[in-house]
Amino acid sequence: EVQLQASGGGLVQPGGSLRLSCATSGFTFDDYAIGWFRQAPGKEREGVSCISSSGGSTYYTDSVKGRFTISRDNAKNAVYLQMNSLKPEDTAVYYCAIDRVCPKSPFEYDYWGQGTLVTVSS
Repeated sequence: EVQLQASGGGLVQPGGSLRLSCATSGFTFDDYAIGWFRQAPGKEREGVSCISSSGGSTYYTDSVKGRFTISRDNAKNAVYLQMNSLKPEDTAVYYCAIDRVCPKSPFEYDYWGQGTLVTVSS
């Protein structure tokens, strides 16, 4: 059974940082791209970032470029999202998800788990 568990969310002030983690199991980690998408209340799902199965390619939505960094640890079957210079508009539930390749749309992921809430507010 594929399992993806995001953690690390919380309340942070604008300009602050958080590091999200995604623990995974139930599939061959090295075979899958892993990404993060987010969903804010009343808004559509938005792809945030994705890293290829090898880790050699990374993708970011324009609004987070230069602020967020995705990484993966194939030895630990985990993926991380370092989020710096957070803004109120980053407030959302963040989900980690997998697909064979990084998808063009966050709706194309094969599996995703429960998300973690990130709230950016003063």
